Amino acid sequence: MSAKIPRIVIVGGGAGGLGLATQLGHKLGKKQRAEILLIDKNRTHIWKPLLHEVATGSLDADLDGVVYSAHAVKHGYQFQLGELTGLDLKGKRLQLGAISNDKSEALLPARELEYDTLVLAVGSVSNDFGTPGVKEHCFFLDSHHQANRFHNALLDSFTRMHQSEEQQKLNIAIVGGGATGVELSAELYHVTDLLKSYGLNKMTADRLSITLIEAGPRILPALPERIAASATRELIKLGVSVRQSTRIEEATSKGFVTAGGELIAANLMLWAAGVKAPDFIKQIEGLNLNRANQILVRPTLQAQGHDDLYVIGDCCACEQADGSFVPPRAQSAHQMAQCVEHNILNELRGLGLTEYEYVDHGSLVNLSRFSTVGSLMGNLTKDSMFVEGKIARFMYISLYRMHQKAIHGLAKTIALWLVEKMMRVVRPRMKLH
Repeated sequence: MSAKIPRIVIVGGGAGGLGLATQLGHKLGKKQRAEILLIDKNRTHIWKPLLHEVATGSLDADLDGVVYSAHAVKHGYQFQLGELTGLDLKGKRLQLGAISNDKSEALLPARELEYDTLVLAVGSVSNDFGTPGVKEHCFFLDSHHQANRFHNALLDSFTRMHQSEEQQKLNIAIVGGGATGVELSAELYHVTDLLKSYGLNKMTADRLSITLIEAGPRILPALPERIAASATRELIKLGVSVRQSTRIEEATSKGFVTAGGELIAANLMLWAAGVKAPDFIKQIEGLNLNRANQILVRPTLQAQGHDDLYVIGDCCACEQADGSFVPPRAQSAHQMAQCVEHNILNELRGLGLTEYEYVDHGSLVNLSRFSTVGSLMGNLTKDSMFVEGKIARFMYISLYRMHQKAIHGLAKTIALWLVEKMMRVVRPRMKLH
């Protein structure tokens, strides 16, 4: 009788989770050395840094997304649709909630699965910090479903403005001056410029009023000051009202109320201020968490006190040598996935584990077709190099190509790039449905 092969379960198909499932599928799943199972509550994957483009219609998630089930067949892992609702760390079992369709009809009952090794890669969600009215009145960009909701509301607003006899403005307020808020602000001006090509010529950029609100003294607080200053200049040039050192006390149906009592009126409101790990993590017994619900890990990326549980991506709290924590970025998730892949393979071979060391390759902020700014970390020095314009844009696109290469391989990534070039001739530049 053949020995039972280990089951490695990965919960969360984001940048790190999908990349890890792909590589383990190639090295273990296809060779029947382990069962690799990826679980996600969505059927398709979209690279999270591009969700602002889904929200504006620059990117069509239905065409550009990766279908997990089809991808799994080609890359040696299995996929199950499900949402993690509970975890028994001692019994090495996880619970998945029941699944219903949009008509509230039951598709799958609640299930329980066993694992030998578990990897949590459940990402992060927006942190509203308990601000009254945010959940009721604001859009979020935590998933492509939420991005689609904002996109539909945006199209409705564009249509209303185009067909209205009054020349009022479309007021959009975005709370959070991080990369998401900054990139979304610029992308909104880009798609508004495109509307005239699709018959909505009365909804022009001068009728768009965007307010970007940041509680701190400057936007892009996690990036070097020179990048923040350059991005601020570009946004102001576009027409964005950049409100720094402005704390929001409440969200209402009419807009945001500041700590000073001012109402920032808005037709559409989006909250992108801060992230935290999903709240259900707090219900799991035996985990050590920080204030943002992130799971504290050992240098090997194993959860503190649990050898069979690895944590990667935004839900991971990994302390660095200088006492700071690894920032929640896509590059962090990719690097963590590579470290965990190496450690899982070493465990199966009876070898020692490797400690994770974050390597900062720099940061880039894409302001749509208008500009790209950022910093790159050199290979021979720890100093950063400021870049902007076409070079920065090329590097930004390269990050996405690197992500595609990790989940598709080089040949298919090149093929996808060629198809995208050809499809630009026949596909609309903006999704209008």
